[in-house]
Amino acid sequence: MGLFRLLFWIALIGAAFWLWRRFAQKKTAPKPRQTTLPMVRCAQCGVHVPQDQALQSQDRWYCSRAHLEQDSTPGGH
Repeated sequence: MGLFRLLFWIALIGAAFWLWRRFAQKKTAPKPRQTTLPMVRCAQCGVHVPQDQALQSQDRWYCSRAHLEQDSTPGGH
């Protein structure tokens, strides 16, 4: 009976240790945050670019300086 008790306690301690490690690892490894940037459409060519990389003139957005200048010329758009 003594051997059975010893094996029971070893199994119980092993299971408790396994569960503790499993839950402890989930708490220490945070999920990576997914960040998204707002996209805007170029008024000249229609391509979508992140807003922080786009150029704005009045209420219109542009993907490059060339498109900004083309659209602001009289024969532009």
